[in-house]
Amino acid sequence: MSEVAKKLPNVETSCFQVPEQQLLRSSQASLRRPKILMLYGSLRERSYSKLLTLEAARILEAMGAEVQVFDPKDLPQPDGVPDSHPKVAELRALAAWSEGMVWCSPERHGAMTGIMKSQIDWIPLSVGAVRPTQGKTLAVMEVCGGSQSFNAVNQMRILGRWMRMITIPNQSSVAKAFLEFDEAGHMKPSAYYDRVVDVMEELIKFTLLTRDVAPYLVDRYSERKETAEELSKRVNQKSI
Repeated sequence: MSEVAKKLPNVETSCFQVPEQQLLRSSQASLRRPKILMLYGSLRERSYSKLLTLEAARILEAMGAEVQVFDPKDLPQPDGVPDSHPKVAELRALAAWSEGMVWCSPERHGAMTGIMKSQIDWIPLSVGAVRPTQGKTLAVMEVCGGSQSFNAVNQMRILGRWMRMITIPNQSSVAKAFLEFDEAGHMKPSAYYDRVVDVMEELIKFTLLTRDVAPYLVDRYSERKETAEELSKRVNQKSI
């Protein structure tokens, strides 16, 4: 009996692994630009969550990222149409394409908007054997009509964890957002603007750090065990 089996009798030793530092270093780092998908949560003509998202997109592009901003207009409610709907298919394709995401929502009634939640709900936890969000990085931001609040970003953090994403520590909450943008839609200089730059910088760093080793980071004992059990059942089943 192995030492692991003696100490941990309830562990399936064939699926048990000791994390190795050397496996957290990619043998050859990717040289492509980080691919970032950005989602915002409002359809208003002058949407401050959209303006903040576009400002962050400009910052990301200046930092070398390849950015796609999804327009939620005409996206139907989850389960209201088949997932073959063009807007749903577009969103899911972008989620699969991305290596990291930015979610930006207004705070409405102390929560993220339904539009923001609908976009996230349309991104499935799994498509066949592929998990569209697992191991991808995530930054969260919100805009507030009044004083600063963190309800929306906190909710999005919970969703990011549920979607098995690597949510970065930093975040942005812009209070009285109607005062923070000029007529052209650019964000004015402020401590809020500086924080957005900080968040995007951190997102790029975490994406570069984790994207090449994401499969190893999210490889789990319970899933290895489940896969081994399913394989054993399939191989050892009697002929009918």
